[in-house]
Amino acid sequence: MIPDGTYTAVVDRIEDELATLEVQGDDERYSLVIDETTLPADARHADAIVELELEDDEPVEIVYQEQETVKRKDEAQNRFDRLSKRRSKDDDE
Repeated sequence: MIPDGTYTAVVDRIEDELATLEVQGDDERYSLVIDETTLPADARHADAIVELELEDDEPVEIVYQEQETVKRKDEAQNRFDRLSKRRSKDDDE
């Protein structure tokens, strides 16, 4: 059971109309499975970042964090690009 509160969560995957969210607590990570339609329409994709308010292990409010989603996606792409360039230079030697 996830303690009541407000969390940042990442949509890990959506399969068979169920969304699996990875929820970051203070000291622990939790996994929460909810009906896909519980998510805002624009957050129904893998890697979407949402602010999640839970009460009795049920979502009370879910807000899509579009800017944070884009920021994390861009950061991941930049890391990948840097690693790819470094690997390419090593291959040339």
